[in-house]
Amino acid sequence: MKKISKVLLTIISGIMLTSCSSDHRPSVMIYSTAESFRNEMFQEELDKKFPEYNITVQYIPTGNCAARLKAEGTDIEADIIFESEYTYAEELKDFFYDLSDYDFSKYLDEMVPKHKKYATSIRYSGAIIVNEDVLREKDLDEPTSYEDLLDPKYKGLISMPSPKASGTGYMFLKNLVNEMGEKEAFAYFDKLTNNILQYTSSGSGPVNALVQGEVAIGLGMTFQAVQEINKGANLKILFFEEGAPWTTSVFAIVDGHQNKEGVQEVFRYFFDELVQKDKEMFLPEQIYKDQNTTIKNYPAKIIYGDMSNNTAEERLKLLRQWIY
Repeated sequence: MKKISKVLLTIISGIMLTSCSSDHRPSVMIYSTAESFRNEMFQEELDKKFPEYNITVQYIPTGNCAARLKAEGTDIEADIIFESEYTYAEELKDFFYDLSDYDFSKYLDEMVPKHKKYATSIRYSGAIIVNEDVLREKDLDEPTSYEDLLDPKYKGLISMPSPKASGTGYMFLKNLVNEMGEKEAFAYFDKLTNNILQYTSSGSGPVNALVQGEVAIGLGMTFQAVQEINKGANLKILFFEEGAPWTTSVFAIVDGHQNKEGVQEVFRYFFDELVQKDKEMFLPEQIYKDQNTTIKNYPAKIIYGDMSNNTAEERLKLLRQWIY
């Protein structure tokens, strides 16, 4: 009898614990491709703003997010997609809720899509970033052009994101296709590959490799390099004469999820306040008409490169040719 009582007590205790720990608040799921430190900021601010909701900011790589949305459509568990790279978003826009009721007047005209199925969250640029300590140790000069990067003396000392896995890698490819021509650009990457230590799966990979001293040169994100410089890393940001490759990322509500409790409130908080806070803390490059955000050591007056014809169709065509 005592054994039965112990068993019953264990079962009852388990039921009570489960009941007490259950979160009955309305839930909002956000798939975010942003970096961990930015996602942590978003999660903290959302938890403070909306204690009545159970909000989850879940990291997912850009390509994986697009693949899941293609496969699952509007049945995806995410209510909000945060920071889909522009060309992916264009390809997937039919899965997004129409935001025409939102006021886009604060944005630069070129940042507003005609269909208004998403809103711009960031403009971000790429740069040639060097670790000055590694260059000094190897007795190497810093490069001054893309042509310099082909010099055999840099063999195994360059890192770049894979265009197939990373929006950052793709923007470098697209910029050089626009500058050199398609055939010449792919011929260039045939040669550059001889000096590449690794085509990383993440846009942050090259800067991470630079910080670890694994490479001397990285084709990476300007803002991430600034973050590391402000932490004390001896990195230098360079822009070649072609200008900085750049792109935008956007955020959207998955169609059909807009009437779920909390979703539009959370989205509007991003739209009205959180994206601006992100500019002030991490990514100051301009998307708003009256934006005046600066960050220590962030390059001023970046000259942007040619990113014309940056369409979903163009991305698919170019990536079919990428073999590395």
